[in-house]
Amino acid sequence: MSTSTEAGGTSGARARLLNTATRIFYTEGIHSVGVDRIIAEAEVTRATLYRHFKGKEELILSYLQEADHGIRAQVEAVRAQSLSAADTLRAVSRSIGDGIQSPGFRGCAFLNAAAEYPDPAHPVHQAVLAHRQWFLDTATQLLEDAGCTPSDAAGRHFVMLRDGAMAAGCLFDPTLIRETFLNGVEGILRTGATPAPA
Repeated sequence: MSTSTEAGGTSGARARLLNTATRIFYTEGIHSVGVDRIIAEAEVTRATLYRHFKGKEELILSYLQEADHGIRAQVEAVRAQSLSAADTLRAVSRSIGDGIQSPGFRGCAFLNAAAEYPDPAHPVHQAVLAHRQWFLDTATQLLEDAGCTPSDAAGRHFVMLRDGAMAAGCLFDPTLIRETFLNGVEGILRTGATPAPA
């Protein structure tokens, strides 16, 4: 019984640390936040932090991993609706647009992290690249299934539109950015499904 309680407390402390780090990293940036603040706001001891994470870098990687899992889960939830490929892409795009309009939106966690960790060899940058490769592969497959050719170019176009919307969404009117992004996605679906001129 004590083991179960201990495990629950340990899991709770880890969750508090990760939730606190996620909130602060996303709203204020990664480099500007020290572990002392995370420890204080999560209301844990320094020993507890290092029991769950080797250091700040591992906490950052866990933050990005959680963000990655959340986005994958959103896409899978849409896929589970058994829509057509084009409507699946539209639904994923609406989900992105809804995120842009959400309170406290501060852009893409991955693009923000890449800006703070520009070294391609750094583990944080590598985590960003891995997520983005998955996202590009997923978009490309959906566009291919929707009949867009060449699907690789359509996938890159979609990701570029999404990146632009994520960057602009915290600088300009998010409703207008969402509308512009969704119109852009419709443009990709229209032109991508049209045979190229001979």
